[in-house]
Amino acid sequence: MNIKPLGDRVLIKAIEAEETTKSGIVLPGSAKEKPQMAEVVAVGAGILNDDKKKDEIKKGDKVIFAKYAGNEIKLDGKEFTILKLNEILAVVE
Repeated sequence: MNIKPLGDRVLIKAIEAEETTKSGIVLPGSAKEKPQMAEVVAVGAGILNDDKKKDEIKKGDKVIFAKYAGNEIKLDGKEFTILKLNEILAVVE
């Protein structure tokens, strides 16, 4: 099943943070922070059709987003987040 974000929304999939500290301590799931870096899975038509916005972000980009931004969804056992373009803080190059 495919998800196509509407308007100026973006579908992202979180990139998991490392599970061990620099000193080698393994962190349990409850101690990990919510990841703020993700990969763009799909971009809404409102962004693709806007000449000013369409070059800002594209599928496959790695982005940093606000900590509590967007709405989390599950599809086919995978977790995604849908958020507005203005909730994305930066593109990682």
